[in-house]
Amino acid sequence: MDRRSFIIRSAALSAGLVATGGVSLLGSDTLVDTNGKRRANIYTTFKNPDAKYHPFVRWWWNGNKVEKNEIIRELRLLKEAGVGGVEINPIDFPSTGDDLGIKSIRWLSDEWIDLLQVTFNEAKKLDMTCDLIVGSGWPFGAETLPHDERAQVALILAEELEGPMDYEVSRYHIFNETDPGVTDTFPGRTFEILSLKMVPEPMESLDQVIELSDQRHEELIQVKVPEGKHVFYALVKVNSFASVINGAPGAAGPILNHMDKEAVKKYLNHMSDTIQKKTGPLSNHLRAFFTDSMELEGCNWSADFADEFGKRRGYDLMPYLPFTMFKVGRLGAVVDENYGVKKSPEFEEIIRRVRFDFEYTKAELLYERFTQTYLEWCREQNVKSRAQAYGRGFFPLETSLGYDIPEGESWTTNWLRHKLGEEMSDEDYRRGRGYTMINKYVSSAAHLTGKRLISCEEMTNTYLVFNATLELLKIGSDQAIMSGITHSIWHGFNYSPPEAPFPGWVQYGSYYNENNNWWPYFKYLNRYKARISSLLQHADMYTDIAILPANYDMWGEMGVQTDPFPEKLNIPYTSIIWESINKNGGAADYVTEKIIQEAKIEKGKLCYGPKKYGILFLPEVKSMFPDTLAKLYEFVHGGGKIFAIECLPEKSLGLHNYKENDKKVSAWTDKLRAYSDRFVLTPKPDDLRYLEWYTGLQQKYQLPHYLEISRPDRYLMQTRYQADDKSEIFFFSNAHKHENRDTRITFSKEITRGRNPWILDPETGKSYRLKLEGNSLQLNLGPAESRIIVFNKERKGEYWEELPLNHPAAQFLNNNWEVELRHSREKWVKSVQMETLQDLKDTEHVRFTGTVVYKKRIQIHKKGAILNLGKVSGVSELFVNGKSQGVKWYGNRIYKLGDDVKTGENEIEVHVITTMGNYMQALTDNPTAQKYTNRKGREQEIQSMGLVGPVTVY
Repeated sequence: MDRRSFIIRSAALSAGLVATGGVSLLGSDTLVDTNGKRRANIYTTFKNPDAKYHPFVRWWWNGNKVEKNEIIRELRLLKEAGVGGVEINPIDFPSTGDDLGIKSIRWLSDEWIDLLQVTFNEAKKLDMTCDLIVGSGWPFGAETLPHDERAQVALILAEELEGPMDYEVSRYHIFNETDPGVTDTFPGRTFEILSLKMVPEPMESLDQVIELSDQRHEELIQVKVPEGKHVFYALVKVNSFASVINGAPGAAGPILNHMDKEAVKKYLNHMSDTIQKKTGPLSNHLRAFFTDSMELEGCNWSADFADEFGKRRGYDLMPYLPFTMFKVGRLGAVVDENYGVKKSPEFEEIIRRVRFDFEYTKAELLYERFTQTYLEWCREQNVKSRAQAYGRGFFPLETSLGYDIPEGESWTTNWLRHKLGEEMSDEDYRRGRGYTMINKYVSSAAHLTGKRLISCEEMTNTYLVFNATLELLKIGSDQAIMSGITHSIWHGFNYSPPEAPFPGWVQYGSYYNENNNWWPYFKYLNRYKARISSLLQHADMYTDIAILPANYDMWGEMGVQTDPFPEKLNIPYTSIIWESINKNGGAADYVTEKIIQEAKIEKGKLCYGPKKYGILFLPEVKSMFPDTLAKLYEFVHGGGKIFAIECLPEKSLGLHNYKENDKKVSAWTDKLRAYSDRFVLTPKPDDLRYLEWYTGLQQKYQLPHYLEISRPDRYLMQTRYQADDKSEIFFFSNAHKHENRDTRITFSKEITRGRNPWILDPETGKSYRLKLEGNSLQLNLGPAESRIIVFNKERKGEYWEELPLNHPAAQFLNNNWEVELRHSREKWVKSVQMETLQDLKDTEHVRFTGTVVYKKRIQIHKKGAILNLGKVSGVSELFVNGKSQGVKWYGNRIYKLGDDVKTGENEIEVHVITTMGNYMQALTDNPTAQKYTNRKGREQEIQSMGLVGPVTVY
């Protein structure tokens, strides 16, 4: 498929030009205006969001050990907690669980489908949505897959030799050395030698290759090595090389070959046909089919790959292939990029071009044979397609274009323990971030095709399982919103019967379980998320700047990476660029060369779908297709601006006709340089302080931004949405969990003109008028706090009252508290006197878990007093004279004391609900507790707990 057909097809799929039977994203939350146009009543929806806006959960059917009554119980439990839907996800049984002798039910068996029907029926009663994962685990496959439908991988053995010598090597040795280092190898894998070669070191051209492939079927390969250094190469194909990761019975076994269209179609049809024979049309029960991130374990081969490569790229791959490859391990990740022969600079350049062609061909085949087949299957079932449409070998952006519900990922464990809410480094794009880098590709694809429902596996947790807090989940989830996410799928809810020994069956997740101390308060987070989703799904994210990442250079230099967790990046600051734009009051999307080539140029804008970009950033992009540069020339000639960071495009992509294409690239770059005011080469910052660098760049070149932020800050993030009713919606968040952030925000006149500012409170659903000073306001955000500001035509309403953090005459209440410890697991209650408030982790109660009740009698001199609890580690609920004043689960714990307060003496109680990790660490005989708190190399820090203060009243 050529690039033009690829993009047109993708756009048609996403725009609904191909019959889909889909449902409007506006659903029932619409009004009809005087012109007959449907529009969302976003404020009614915000106040009382439907269940579909509430977060869903990934519901692990652990080991498929599921039973009717427990399915019903758990669905009701989730409904009560404010969850709006479930992603049914059969998975292997947890390694540390006690299965109680409950049998596993095979995927697609009659009994399993009957339990699906039970789920569908109960979910419908509860007004909950069901999605269903394809297969089980990732990537999908099955024990019953025929040999020729299983995934294949091509790998190399490269052994250094020094002659003269007689070298002998057995087929066994070759196969043993190339045995894939995948997560879970398949016992029935088979090996085949594709070629044998020897080359001198250093290698300068293919002319030096000594061909040995006539021995590839021999048990013992014998080679006479000439004098000097040489490298022996064996190119090996391994069939059925990997098993499904965490596959449940019936859908475990070898991975499907996703580059085999007929195998993909057969697998998918077998699944839907088998289920629908018993349930009737799945469209009556499911919102969407789901595929997890396409972690194909390095799958890179099919029976016709070499033939397809020749047709598409114009030359024979096989002579070059061994020299393009690295030594790889789990998920196909490169473990030794220097593996193999050293090459001359000239030959290394040739190999990089071939490597790009190889990766590009692989991505095309995966798109055509898997993605298109999958999307067509979903349409045939009249069920939406939802997917994490990325992984090693997929186009990171384009593959998401056609999906009805594209999905990203956000992590509580934060890219392997890079402290969320505590740091936000420009030097390391992982540190302090909850969202993964892939989110921006996924949301950009959605924006380019006009989609508003962008889901997210959120907040993935494989480490801090018992130490995750509602506050931490909020911080990471708020960051995901900044990356373009509009709906959350919590990761994840474990199917676990009450009789399972504590803590139950735990596969992964933030211990969403009724035994978690904070489970009764989970509904507060879910309501918060639902209200925000209801707004954002009825609006379009505003972006007017585009960024073209240097991914094609990366493909040639180091191969594709394992999204969403690239092992290494050629341009480590790629995601820091959009962040810096965001934190300076603007917004950006990613684009690709495919998008640019199919875009239209109108009035100095790069236009694709509903998006129009007047600025394009090229962060160290060195290689391009000549056609892309031709379109960029048209863009700059028409008035657009390009900022090339650190270098200019200097060469073409791929090997075929590369010398001629290099000249075309050079010529187009020279033409662009003639527009010195609109084609700007700028250095990256020497000190890696990209936020400050972009602030200066924005001021120097008057780059577009809709907010003036007086003090841009790494932790202060914002995003802008435009609703159908012309409302302007802004979401601000402070990503720091300990510190406040204060700055002055000035909105552009196009936003304020003819509109009035409001604050929408996602915790209560209420809205308040907001006073501006001209077009400005002082934005004060506490730790982990967020704020929604909306501009619309409404005029009347109650004004927002911001509670002060302190007062000069504040009375301090840190001493002499009666404290009652109510242990949630051991059910004992202990009373202690705390002369001075202190963190429980610094006391003898460090291993406590449950509710801590702090009691004190205080004097209130007049109504309207404010009580500030200071630092609180855990969920807090304040009681005054026995009556609740509300729950606070993040940020500053400030309460305005209402009518329950008497002038004079009052009794206050502060209930603090702690985390469980410190306690779980002490359960040395509990394998599940130890796995997630005290595993070697992953030992967790002792966590803060309780009311620390200072507590003040003023």
